[in-house]
Parts: sequence; C-alpha cells; structure tokens
Amino acid sequence: MAASLRLLGAASGLRYWSRRLRPAAGSFAAVCSRSVASKTPVGFIGLGNMGNPMAKNLMKHGYPLIIYDVFPDACKEFQDAGEQVVSSPADVAEKADRIITMLPTSINAIEAYSGANGILKKVKKGSLLIDSSTIDPAVSKELAKEVEKMGAVFMDAPVSGGVGAARSGNLTFMVGGVEDEFAAAQELLGCMGSNVVYCGAVGTGQAAKICNNMLLAISMIGTAEAMNLGIRLGLDPKLLAKILNMSSGRCWSSDTYNPVPGVMDGVPSANNYQGGFGTTLMAKDLGLAQDSATSTKSPILLGSLAHQIYRMMCAKGYSKKDFSSVFQFLREEETF
Repeated sequence: MAASLRLLGAASGLRYWSRRLRPAAGSFAAVCSRSVASKTPVGFIGLGNMGNPMAKNLMKHGYPLIIYDVFPDACKEFQDAGEQVVSSPADVAEKADRIITMLPTSINAIEAYSGANGILKKVKKGSLLIDSSTIDPAVSKELAKEVEKMGAVFMDAPVSGGVGAARSGNLTFMVGGVEDEFAAAQELLGCMGSNVVYCGAVGTGQAAKICNNMLLAISMIGTAEAMNLGIRLGLDPKLLAKILNMSSGRCWSSDTYNPVPGVMDGVPSANNYQGGFGTTLMAKDLGLAQDSATSTKSPILLGSLAHQIYRMMCAKGYSKKDFSSVFQFLREEETF
C-alpha cells in the first residue's frame, strides 16, 4: 500500500515544489501562558510558513505541543518556549493521540504517515489524525484506509486564508471525514481558524480546497492583468484599486492581497513578494486541479491556462516568490 501511495503522490503535479520559505525566528514564549494541566498534548508536524503560526495559536489556547519538522531549525523557537521536540513523526505518534500535519505536497504527507519513521509506525488506537496539507484527494482517501487499519481516525482539513489568517487565527478549514468525529476535530481547528466547515467524507475537504485555489489563481492573474493594463493607460494604481474595490470587479486578490507594489501595506507585494503563498505551491495546487479535472472529465479552460502561467513562472525564477508576483511576471514579459 505504501508503494501505491507513493505512485499517487508522484502523479499529482508535485514537481514544482521546492524548499519552503521559513518565517523569521523570534521569541514568543511570553504570549503562550497557559494552564497545562487542563490540556493534553497535541502533535504538530510541519512548521513552514503556515504551520508555524498555526502551532503557535494552539499554544496560545493552552495546548502543549509535541513538535516535529524535517528542518530542525524550524523547531528551535518552539523548543525555546518549552515545547517538546522529537526526531520523527513516529515519535510524535508515540507521545500524542491527536496529531495535526501541515505539509507541502502529497509525497511529503505520504512519507509523514507511511514512511519508515512515519506516524503509522507508532500510532495508538483511537488517535485522531488531522491532515491540513493540500494534497490529492485520492491520497487522502488512501491514507484514511491505512489509518483505519490501525484503529485510528483520519480527517483531511486543508486551509484557506493565507499566512495573515494563520497568524491571526482566522483560517477557514474544509474538513472531510467521519461526521461523528467532526466535533473532536473542530475543538482543535477552532483554535486556529474562525471557520471550520464539514464537507463530507474523507477527500471532500481537499476537493473544496483545490476548487478554491484554482479560482484564487484565476482571480489573481485577472487582477494583475487589469492593474497592469490600467497603469499602462495612465491610471494611478491606488486609484484604480479603489475603483475596482467599489465596483463589480472586486475580489479577494484586489481588496485584500493586491499584487501591485505600493497599493497595500502588509502584503507580499509590499515586501518584494517575500513570504505568503509560494508560486511553486500554487503551481502544485493547480496541478492537483488539473488531475482532478481530467479524472472527472471537467473542462477547466481558465484553470488550465493558470496552471501553465504558474509553471512558466517557476521556470523563470519566480518559484520562491509569492504567487501574487504574477503581476511582476506580466510586467517583465514582453510576449504578453
């Protein structure tokens, strides 16, 4: 079964992922006061741009953490704050019966669960395993079968909202799994998000996330094109953004995450497109959408074009920049 899972992961458009950007380290122990006795430990695996603030919000709500990340440096500030750091996902499973994973790709999720030192090597019966990665729905279903064989429960719960929402605890979780277990998952996910939505059986959370990110990619490209055209026509970008955001063209990409430098503060476009949601990860998610569209015979004309654009960006040096850097890409590409 582990071999079939790896084949599923390898077939999911994952070749566009490169090493995750890491949030800057800093002390946060002072904001994590809690009554430890009233909470049982929660395992957390994957401390990238999203996982790091998600784990911190669990701490703020009083949950002691059992931490693992493939990059040891990512664990240091948690260790400094008194959290327990272990050396493998299996060790997390040995010490915690509720575990959240937040990983970049299907391959990473398969390794964390089914690898030589994976969760399933030491998972306890009755454990609740919540995967907040964005991966192929078919992989989520296969992982759920493997987890069930061990007497544990698996739920997929990918997130939307970006790094800003992860920091503020306002993520949206799309949850798939056995409905009777939703309340237990909601207890933890509610510490990190303001919306926790039950979608149906395992895999439906991933389905919702893939659809959302395909739309996000399309709207970001559209916003970047509109802003670029307006600027070339002589419009002030802040004025154009204001008009769009009070008109029918308004969308999240224009009013919350504008891709044009200087239009908004606190977004990646104001910081040379650093941080946020990487172009490689958007290309990966669009690959998942493409695979799902093929398997369900669903036409995604704009989704396929968005996939091509983000793949091209990865090949042209934008792989480590935020996906809103599509504006910069359009500005620099003479062929458009």
